[in-house]
Amino acid sequence: MNWRVMLTLENLGQLHRACRQLHSLAYGKVHRTQWKPVLSSAYPMCPVQLHPLLWQPDTSSQFRLLTTKERKKSAKEKQRPVQPKPEKQEVEIMSRMTVEDLAKAMHKDIDHIYEALLNTSVDIDALEPDSVLNEVLIKDIVQKSGMKHKWAKLKEDKIKENKDAVKRPPADPASLTPRPPVVTILGHVDHGKTTLLDTLRKTQVAAMEAGGITQHIGAFLVHLPSGEKITFLDTPGHAAFSAMRARGTHVTDIVILVVAAEDGVMKQTVESIQHAKNARVPIIVAINKCDKPEANPDRVKKELLAHNVVCEEYGGDVQAVHVSALKGDNLMALAEATVALAEVLELKADSTGPVEGTIIESSTDKGKGPVTTAIIQRGTLRKGCILVAGKSWAKVRMMFDENGKAMEVAPPSMPVEIVGWKEVPSAGEEILEVESEQRAREVVEWRTYAEQQEKAKKDLEVIEAKQKEHRDAYKKDREGMENMSWKQRRAAVYKSKKHLLAIRPKEKGESDKNVLHIIIKGDVDGSVEAILNILDTYDADEECELDVVHCGIGDISENDINLAETFKGVVYGFNVNANKPIQQLAAKKGIKLKMHKIIYRLVEDLQAELSSTLPCSLEEHVLGTAVVLAIFDVTVGKSTVPVAGCRVQKGQLDKKMKFKLIRNQEVIWTGYLSSMKHHKDDVLVVKTGMDCGLSLDKNIAFQVGDEIVCFNEKEVEQTISWDPGF
Repeated sequence: MNWRVMLTLENLGQLHRACRQLHSLAYGKVHRTQWKPVLSSAYPMCPVQLHPLLWQPDTSSQFRLLTTKERKKSAKEKQRPVQPKPEKQEVEIMSRMTVEDLAKAMHKDIDHIYEALLNTSVDIDALEPDSVLNEVLIKDIVQKSGMKHKWAKLKEDKIKENKDAVKRPPADPASLTPRPPVVTILGHVDHGKTTLLDTLRKTQVAAMEAGGITQHIGAFLVHLPSGEKITFLDTPGHAAFSAMRARGTHVTDIVILVVAAEDGVMKQTVESIQHAKNARVPIIVAINKCDKPEANPDRVKKELLAHNVVCEEYGGDVQAVHVSALKGDNLMALAEATVALAEVLELKADSTGPVEGTIIESSTDKGKGPVTTAIIQRGTLRKGCILVAGKSWAKVRMMFDENGKAMEVAPPSMPVEIVGWKEVPSAGEEILEVESEQRAREVVEWRTYAEQQEKAKKDLEVIEAKQKEHRDAYKKDREGMENMSWKQRRAAVYKSKKHLLAIRPKEKGESDKNVLHIIIKGDVDGSVEAILNILDTYDADEECELDVVHCGIGDISENDINLAETFKGVVYGFNVNANKPIQQLAAKKGIKLKMHKIIYRLVEDLQAELSSTLPCSLEEHVLGTAVVLAIFDVTVGKSTVPVAGCRVQKGQLDKKMKFKLIRNQEVIWTGYLSSMKHHKDDVLVVKTGMDCGLSLDKNIAFQVGDEIVCFNEKEVEQTISWDPGF
């Protein structure tokens, strides 16, 4: 109770009586600390102070109690305002938010989100800042944080409208003009594809290629004596370059299948036929090396029948031309057959409007930067055109033909080298022309966003599957614990997981197994693609894990060396260079640089490097065998030692080597001899046909007929079991 009494400060004697009266009026319910008077600072010498809520000076010399009405009025005046209950902070949420996005929306750090997910079915160790959370988890985190959620207004559809560039509708047939045919040369490795093209172009490309095999896809324009033009795509025939061959058939009009007359149909020949059929492209068969004595063109035609390639001689519609690429025999007949087939196909294109094309190959040049080789399929390419391919764009600065000569325009079916790309696009990407640089950036941003959305969708599916797995495991672990106390539940959980404690050391040991980290640098995108396709066949992870840390295009750089040092890996370069400072840096840091110009040599080197990580195996080499003929005991000091009387059956017994005792084809003991005697003399070697007495370094009972084998162990390097298929 709060009481107020009017009191003069002059009469301090009455103060004590007033306090007693207040105490009696409160019936003892008011604590003395509440009614003890409090003097103001104006009377510091007074032993008692006046409480501002209980006492108030008055002009009169008497004090009086306030009436009920006055008390209520005074209490109402002095009543403190009630503080309103603070409202919960609202958090704007949306579906499929990442951990980082939710932390920003809540104005918290990422660790707060992780703490809120403790004791849930979510595997926190697997969560990254860009991991996507589902709706249930987002609401749960907000609730645990003492906040309330509200759904954000969806503006994504309006902001992220589809701004991708697309092909134009088909052109009016009346506006189409004839164009040269695009011909892809396919066939098995070393069947003469590049030599055939060299003879047509009067060049020496094959002589300059490493290992005498084509390892890149090349685009060439050939002018025939008749005035006709043909664009040829020369593809590698090696097994490693399957993706390049497939890419060549998707931009071609005609396929020339080169088959050696003495070898016949081979593995890559069959694959090339399949590529042509998948692309629905007509085939002309060029039976090469017909000048050789062992050539048999008829056998080639019969073997092609098994793959549904029926030549005209057998009632089909496939032309077969007998040629000799090395001597130039009958090549004009092959060119005429190609031109005739192109006329039948009536190949035409629209040379007006925005450019459309396909990237055949891409690389990085020191002086030019990112460079692509492309085939123009529609429109006419000129300097200054703005192009988009994949997630890269270019303003065309320069154009070159296959001979390095500058070009001003590139019409349809023309192979062209394009300079001006911001980044290296992937081989096989579609080229589209856009109206401005701003439009090109919009297209690239949209494609990047679409790729991120697709990745987020896949990540969400993985997370949801993992969460479901954890929830199911959690429910299974908690089955039958509903009526247990927390102590009983904890004991039951510990008991159910006790066996995992013994597994942990084993798991740690498994994590220490062999891993080879590699960095791959190639001259062009297709080369890197081919190497990665080979590595996809790696199936020896149990022996040694193969980890591709980084792959890229261009010469070996300092970043590659630093990355290899971090991962203790090996740097492989294919048709690229490493300058002297880079080589010195690698040698200083102990980094292996493996440079190759032939792809199968690179693969062989990689196999050897993988094999070097494997521990050596021990091989036993038998030196001699003996048979136990008699058994007797010899007393040595206070102990009795069993001795076997033996006869050497094969080879010789050497006391310094290891021995094993075999009984009924089962090894009973392996170790060293304690003594070996011939008659009464200690000997080191006993040869075939000699008798001897043997005692072991362990007391084992011999039996007549036991076999004793002398052998030595030799460390042998293991070879990785991975077979790349060529």
